[in-house]
Amino acid sequence: MATYKDSGVDIDAGDRAVELMKASIAKASRPEVIGGIGGFAGLFDASAVKNMKRPLLATSTDGVGTKTEIARQMGIYDTIGEDLVAMVVDDLVVCGAEPLFMTDYIAVGKVIPERIAAIVAGIARGCTKAGTALIGGETAEHPGLLKEDEFDIAGAATGVVDAHLQLGADRVKSGDVIIAMPASGIHANGFSLVRHILATQELDITRNYDFDKSLGEVLLTPTEIYTLDCLALIKAQHENIRTFSHITGGGLADNTARVVPQGLVAIYDRSTWALPQEMKFLADVAGVPREDMERTWNCGIGMSAIVAPEAAELIIRSLAARGMKAWVAGTVEKSDAAASPRSYLTSDFQ
Repeated sequence: MATYKDSGVDIDAGDRAVELMKASIAKASRPEVIGGIGGFAGLFDASAVKNMKRPLLATSTDGVGTKTEIARQMGIYDTIGEDLVAMVVDDLVVCGAEPLFMTDYIAVGKVIPERIAAIVAGIARGCTKAGTALIGGETAEHPGLLKEDEFDIAGAATGVVDAHLQLGADRVKSGDVIIAMPASGIHANGFSLVRHILATQELDITRNYDFDKSLGEVLLTPTEIYTLDCLALIKAQHENIRTFSHITGGGLADNTARVVPQGLVAIYDRSTWALPQEMKFLADVAGVPREDMERTWNCGIGMSAIVAPEAAELIIRSLAARGMKAWVAGTVEKSDAAASPRSYLTSDFQ
């Protein structure tokens, strides 16, 4: 006799995981959510978009890459979900869209209910920070494909923006100012390089080194979620907000270039901020070239706003009032060369 459990899939453990995650999911809701978890699909009342002149739906999907391996090695599972939410919803807000709801996917080698519940608790906490509802998800047990303690997560979100409020490269002008919002850490990009350094330099992630906690805990610092801060700026200063750039894989220059039109160039002044301690530590210990580092990690800036110069100080003060530090990190200028880069960094870090 052969059973599903004999093959490595434990349905009862999955059901237990669902029960454990219900309390977390209940906190990540919005009034528009219809029903609860357990159905075949999540429902969201979209009637509010009827008040928009031309509602544009926006969608984004992402994962957290090999940062999951650091979480596995440390046995810390309640932060990685925030990274997932940040990677998804902060891509949506770049065009001015408000993230409405999100779904997640968790693949594991073996369902350990408490571990699944911890991951989902992080996702729910991230959704709450973004004002986004968590309306559904899937946990898949993959025995034989993943080891019992291995896992991966992914998610997708849907947002909406009224067409006349959409942000984008077409709004960017010469003379605009780049306002930077700080990263909380390495976020969730470039961890293949991080893990390569850990392995080749034989670093122990349970040691503190020069940090006030273990290196592993530093690396697992959740990705900052900028959604509500950006939406507040759009609401109060739409005419002065040209666009945002979410600094993820590819680093500052490549991601900013995505929102700068032909004929203009965004120039960051490195001297306006310092390289985060953990990035400097890893780069120094392994001899990572600066160019490679800057195309892999965010180098201390998680979100950039390109704004009208006359509104820059007011926008910085508005962010400060919300608890978000921000500073002028560069400018947008004309570029005559058609083949020249649309964004680059100058000077040296503090």
